[in-house]
Amino acid sequence: MIRARESKSAPVGVVGKVLRILEALDASPNGLQLREISQQTRVNKSTAYRFVAHLEKEGYLFRDVAGAYIVGPKLARLGAGVAFHATLRKIGRPVLTALSNETKETVNLGIVDGHDVLYLDVIESPHSFRMASQPGMHRPLNCTALGKALLAFLPDEQREEIYPSLIFERVTPHTIPNLARLKKDLARIAQRGYSVDDQEVELGARCVAAPVLDGNGRVVAALSISGPTTRVSRERVPAFAQAIRKAARMISTQLRQSV
Repeated sequence: MIRARESKSAPVGVVGKVLRILEALDASPNGLQLREISQQTRVNKSTAYRFVAHLEKEGYLFRDVAGAYIVGPKLARLGAGVAFHATLRKIGRPVLTALSNETKETVNLGIVDGHDVLYLDVIESPHSFRMASQPGMHRPLNCTALGKALLAFLPDEQREEIYPSLIFERVTPHTIPNLARLKKDLARIAQRGYSVDDQEVELGARCVAAPVLDGNGRVVAALSISGPTTRVSRERVPAFAQAIRKAARMISTQLRQSV
């Protein structure tokens, strides 16, 4: 009987320790080193390592370049993540509407969802010939302007975790064919501050996107303008890039003010 009671109570003790670790990390947006986690939660260092290593492997945590553990996107989607997405849509909607009115093209707001882009909001172009998107749609990270803007500004560890899951299907002759080419494109995007999908998903369509950053400089979403190549011409890409970056900064500023 004693053994039976111990076997039932043991998992509860494990859960309690994991919850203490998650609470400590949630209260430390800049992350915690393993020794700090152990000190703050009073969980043995080797035990704490087993927990955080498993949570990292499952995508609930990730480590930054300094080795600090940080709450990952998979965990952020649980609970508070849903409320944050609602806030993001509410703050972003006026900016998306104004940008669509200015450019007369479809404007999209998206986030990382696992290994895809999740479209949170879409304002369609008034033109009869326009790019078709809708909220709730998922698309690949590696061949969409939204996805590449998100990937380029993710922490290195999170990006490296995503790379093995990417499928480099040649949807069009312009689709990036492999990881090496994608990495070069992401480096250019990080340097100039915006991405371009130049007929990579659909022939005759071009998109320009920019990241939305939170108060800590972390990418939380991306904003894009999409339209036919006849209107979103290569010559006009710099102007669209300037407009999308300005709109993304507006959302970023309002997000910081709302926290």
